Amino acid sequence: MLSWDDYHEETIATEKPEQTKVAPEVIDAAIKQVDAEAELAPPTKTHSSTAADYSAAERERNTVLEPAQNYVNSNISTDTDTSATASAETHQATEASSTDQQNQSALERARHSLDKLDPAPGLEELEMGAQRVQVDDKRMINCRADLNQLVPFKYDWAWQKYLDGCANHWMPQEVNMTADVALWKNPEGLSDDERLIVMRSLGYFSTADSLVANNLVLAIYRHITCPEARQYLLRQAFEEAIHTHAYQYCIESLGMDEGEVFNMYREVPSVAKKAAWSISHTSGIGDPNFATGTTEADQELLRNLIGFYVVTEGIFFYCGFTQILSMGRRNKMTGVAEQFQYILRDESMHLNFGIDVINQIKLENPHLWSEDFKEETTQMILEGMELEIAYARDTMPRGVLGMNAGIMEEYLHFIANRRLAQLGLKEAFPGAQNPFPWMSEIMDLRKEKNFFETRVIEYQTGGALSWE
Repeated sequence: MLSWDDYHEETIATEKPEQTKVAPEVIDAAIKQVDAEAELAPPTKTHSSTAADYSAAERERNTVLEPAQNYVNSNISTDTDTSATASAETHQATEASSTDQQNQSALERARHSLDKLDPAPGLEELEMGAQRVQVDDKRMINCRADLNQLVPFKYDWAWQKYLDGCANHWMPQEVNMTADVALWKNPEGLSDDERLIVMRSLGYFSTADSLVANNLVLAIYRHITCPEARQYLLRQAFEEAIHTHAYQYCIESLGMDEGEVFNMYREVPSVAKKAAWSISHTSGIGDPNFATGTTEADQELLRNLIGFYVVTEGIFFYCGFTQILSMGRRNKMTGVAEQFQYILRDESMHLNFGIDVINQIKLENPHLWSEDFKEETTQMILEGMELEIAYARDTMPRGVLGMNAGIMEEYLHFIANRRLAQLGLKEAFPGAQNPFPWMSEIMDLRKEKNFFETRVIEYQTGGALSWE
């Protein structure tokens, strides 16, 4: 005899072959419902019923079950994509609800944080409702006024130097390097001494301006408390980046070994000593814990300013610049010389700004400019001069370009005297003359010739020039 389950499956397979088989759990649930209803009804048959009675009972049960079975079959889709879509929509709805809750929670936290915001921190010792900044409140160092307020101006010269710097803007790619590449590539284009000068100059300057920029950004800017002076410092930092870019542009254009040139300040003694001297005057105020406000600390800041503005930019740059510019005057390496001309004009402004800052600090803090400190400053300038003379001897072992180490030494005596005098100190070499008066003409920004009238409009940049 067939069991009920066997009979049920056989009936479905025979009578409704076109319908999809219903999930077993759905059928079981329907059967349980029918059985439950049968238990509530009065029994109509006994276990001793005949086969006819059994068939009648089955028909009666199927009559009750069939509507449920049809309903289930009509509402369960045979398309799995529809089921997956419904599931995905449910999942997306759940995720959207969760995201809304998270956004609402984040918004509540943001509002709660803003409710507790105190506007006073970041304004140092100023309090809300403090009086507006007055001109007399400003000082070059150790100023307690709001440093975020550029005006009213107190140091007009600082603001004017910022404007002058912006007016002198230039970019390395604007210089045509075609002739330089051809000359450098030609084995007979330059002498060995001339090639040595180009290599040494690019080797020193390619890292020297980076050292200056690091000192500006990581040390000096934090301790100068004059907003208009800070404005120029930002311009100067950008110019130092342009200078480093210019040296890299020259090195790449000429096809030099970049590793050799950029690492020269750690391989060539005359270059390394100058870089080491500059770095030694950064460590003090570059310490994050360093703060001005005492005589010792303020003098340490002055040492840094003298070391970088007066010596590094005011002495260390002059031998190399004179050599390259003299080469340009002889129609050699004219592209490199033009880059150096623009850089020298920037550096001349940096030097004058730095000296003005130093003298302003001296004026506002006369106790810092003691006799001992004056002697120390003089020694720093003479040390820088001696290092630059050693560099001249290294780069010019023989006479070249109408100059030699002896003439350069005389020039550096003249430069050292200028730096001492600019700080109000006694000259160390009375009567020293300038053997290169044309250098003063190049640095003079009021030159009759337009600064950029030689810019090219259409050219092939050095980095793109082919060596083939």
